[in-house]
Amino acid sequence: MTNDIRFDHVGITVADLDTAVEFFTGLGLEAGDRMTVEGEFLDTVIGMSGARTEIVMLRLPGGGTTVELSTFVRPNHEPGSPTAMANELGIRNVCFVVDDLQATLDRLAANGYGLVGGIGTYENALRMAYVRGPEGIIVSLAESLG
Repeated sequence: MTNDIRFDHVGITVADLDTAVEFFTGLGLEAGDRMTVEGEFLDTVIGMSGARTEIVMLRLPGGGTTVELSTFVRPNHEPGSPTAMANELGIRNVCFVVDDLQATLDRLAANGYGLVGGIGTYENALRMAYVRGPEGIIVSLAESLG
């Protein structure tokens, strides 16, 4: 028996959808149209009655796995921990490989987004840094050195 499976998307719930979309498009992702989802399908999948969400799907210019950003119109969103560190349980980061780590970090810093820690180098093969984006979202940025 084969198990055909593919990775489709990562979903991130935010309070301010516009700010989150701006952050990820600033990284180079392309945003799709904003859509509203409500009704029996959503209520069944998420296990809540009367839910309504607005969603924007973002993808890399070449395609592939997407990032789903959503905000809940109903019920109100529940606040998360905007200062969560890497050891807090749950999904802690989304990683993107960039061509020029320092240029990307400089661009994000100019928009008010800073490092969680510092820039690390792993075995002269990879440089990586965590950036805390809007609403505490941690984005891992990696640059191949080889």
